[in-house]
Amino acid sequence: MVVIGGGIAGHSCAYWLKKQDKNLAVAVLEKHALGSGATGRNAGFVTCGSVEHFNRLVASHGEKRALSIWQFSEENLELLKTHIIKSEGAAINFADDGSFSLASTEAEFSELKKSADLMEKLGIRVETLQQKDIVKRLGATGLVGGIKYLDDASVHPLKLIDKIAQKAISLGPVDFYEHHEVIALEDHAKGKLVRTNQGHFVAPLVILATNAYSCLLDNYFADKILPTRGQVLLTEKVEKFMEGPCYANFVLDYFRQLVTGEVLIGGFRQLQKEGEKGFSDETTEIIQQALEKFLQDHLPPLSGKKITHRWSGVMGFSSDGQPLVGSLPSDPQVFFVGGFTCHGLGLAFHCAREVVNAIYGRPVVDFISAKRF
Repeated sequence: MVVIGGGIAGHSCAYWLKKQDKNLAVAVLEKHALGSGATGRNAGFVTCGSVEHFNRLVASHGEKRALSIWQFSEENLELLKTHIIKSEGAAINFADDGSFSLASTEAEFSELKKSADLMEKLGIRVETLQQKDIVKRLGATGLVGGIKYLDDASVHPLKLIDKIAQKAISLGPVDFYEHHEVIALEDHAKGKLVRTNQGHFVAPLVILATNAYSCLLDNYFADKILPTRGQVLLTEKVEKFMEGPCYANFVLDYFRQLVTGEVLIGGFRQLQKEGEKGFSDETTEIIQQALEKFLQDHLPPLSGKKITHRWSGVMGFSSDGQPLVGSLPSDPQVFFVGGFTCHGLGLAFHCAREVVNAIYGRPVVDFISAKRF
């Protein structure tokens, strides 16, 4: 079996394939270094739900379906804990301290409280915070209130996928091929021929775990998984002052303090929406300045601290906000998983199990099945 894409989704597919059949030969191909795409450049949030506040998820899908979407991501975290992290969380900087959604206006705080009421009604663990709580527990000012999702987590993404690779290999041989850019997929007597810049591979089936870059391999994804850039910066180390990872501005902006003391912040795509679409992979002055300004305006412990790193990464946003799992209508030998819409760490491990279910003829959860299109 050939898996194209060496990020969180590709590693997760390799693991679940080996769980299904220890004797199965699995090769994971990556264009650059393993984890060098969005997986290695994200903020490390392992969060539940979707890119929308829960009340909006309910408005779009109804309570029952919204709860199922939330529970799918809760199960993603539980699967990671059970199969990958186990008692080794410290080695990959894993912390299940929850995460926060913060409001800078009364209007957003009102919406967050509606979300919290709905979540509590449906049995989701959540806590409402007032302004004084945010100052005390997060060191943040200029924010009027928020809620905390008690069952969220954070992790070092590259250490996580390295751990997934180790667990997959422990089940049986898995070969990882870095710097293998896929040039073409062709039919072959034994299934599919995968041509790369380094050679070719033959397999009965192929899994595309290419997320934002899926449309470059097949036009089927052109209107379904949209490449969207995210930008991030990192500060120098400071004393611990933040209880857990945070979202702000209707989940468009995000920040957290790493276990090593640095503070990472990303987001502000809304400042140049069109410019952040596509495959361009570079930082821009307008967004980087906005990230810095947020730190200075809202996080006093970072006053005067140095910015040490800046970077960007291209993510895959699905057209309806939910990930896609399935096989190409034009080629049932090519399966795929992607479209995580900012929630790759919170969805990909579970979604990878679902794509393996699809390969072996088992039903796929309906709201991530590509058959919905």
